[in-house]
Amino acid sequence: MEQERQIGETTFMTVAEVAAIMRVSKMTVYRLVHAGELPAVRVGRSFRVPEDAVHHYLKQSYMGTA
Repeated sequence: MEQERQIGETTFMTVAEVAAIMRVSKMTVYRLVHAGELPAVRVGRSFRVPEDAVHHYLKQSYMGTA
């Protein structure tokens, strides 16, 4: 099992950065966060998403074409 990084070593992304990588709207990212599909940390009034979580979500959601 892969060891998780320490909090100090984790890179966090803003909702806008996540939306740009996933090529979706910021509202879509907020929906994923609120639905619990994408983990995030609340900092004041904004959210930060661990970069590893974004990559994990995309790998898990990937569907090959036939």
